[in-house]
Amino acid sequence: MGIFTSSKVNKAQISPQPEPTVQAAAVGGAYYSSQVAGPNLIGDWWSYQAGLMRNRAMSVAAISRSRDLMASVLANMELKMCTEIWNGEEMESVPLAPRSWLKQLDPEMPNNFLFPWVFDDLFFFGRCFLYITSRTKDGYMASATRLPQGSITTPDQNGPVWFGKSKEIYFNGGAIDPADVVQIYSPTQGMIFMSEQTIATALKLEDARYRNASSAIPAGVLKQTGGEPLSAIELAQLAEAFNQARASNQTAALNEFLTYTETNATPDKMLLIDAAEYQSKQIANLCNIPPYLLGISTGSYAYTNSAGAKSDLWTFGLSMYAKAITDALSQQLPRGTYVCWDTDDFLEMQEELNYAENTTDQPQENTQEELAS
Repeated sequence: MGIFTSSKVNKAQISPQPEPTVQAAAVGGAYYSSQVAGPNLIGDWWSYQAGLMRNRAMSVAAISRSRDLMASVLANMELKMCTEIWNGEEMESVPLAPRSWLKQLDPEMPNNFLFPWVFDDLFFFGRCFLYITSRTKDGYMASATRLPQGSITTPDQNGPVWFGKSKEIYFNGGAIDPADVVQIYSPTQGMIFMSEQTIATALKLEDARYRNASSAIPAGVLKQTGGEPLSAIELAQLAEAFNQARASNQTAALNEFLTYTETNATPDKMLLIDAAEYQSKQIANLCNIPPYLLGISTGSYAYTNSAGAKSDLWTFGLSMYAKAITDALSQQLPRGTYVCWDTDDFLEMQEELNYAENTTDQPQENTQEELAS
């Protein structure tokens, strides 16, 4: 099912059956009875790991910005439950009264916290695992909690490419029953697996920029070209007097045996501005984010309103992850019903964008758009 849903039918919303009584999800079974470390550690935050490679990637500003832009969108979206009916011409999406977990899947954490971190796992690792903590009486999921990928191992497939749902799952060294895990897979490979060299280059570049920013580069060099050689103390005194004269806008005097040469170190060279911008463009491509959303100049390609920025962010970056989430959650509902994101508020300015595109003759200067409006 698509993420976007039309709501042509506002008549008679279909009333769902009341949710069955909630019961605790079975933790393990006979096969897992001897290995309970995994389930027993769920909810013990001290044992959770985000992953070293993921944390290193997040120290790169362009990656962190890309991740946060997309995560912030999901933090402000609501899930809704729908079905489809035939209206005589085509299938139409009809909203249903949602099951309670669509409003809060994890009883301990709100959805606007949970789903950005579900996206985080998909973005960096290419998959996310939700552990079912309770079920309805008819066996469907009633609540779940996220298991961070840094604490997950799957002996039946080690990545970096995932071929399907794992049948062997270990959480912090203990086996958990795959039947109690909602496995969500990204349509693209996890970012940390397909871009190790790009991330390493960005980190080395940031290290070089930090060293340069911390280094005291002289504004110029005084050089003795003849006469009796000056001692180190005399040279230091001469340089100090010369600097004081320049700082107070006075005349600095040099004799025929001394010359002053300015260094050619400039801020853009010292901070490797061109190299940093090129690397940011590479990361934007890697993250499927239009570069201008990261404040990078891209020539004539730009939009001058937030609708264009939102549309680009959704279309090129976030939508595939959002659909992966809703498709997996839809498998936890009775047949004939499905989950989708309510994108109306986020994309409500699309018509304004279309109008702007049709009435603008010349490309506009790039500006970084505000997405939070």
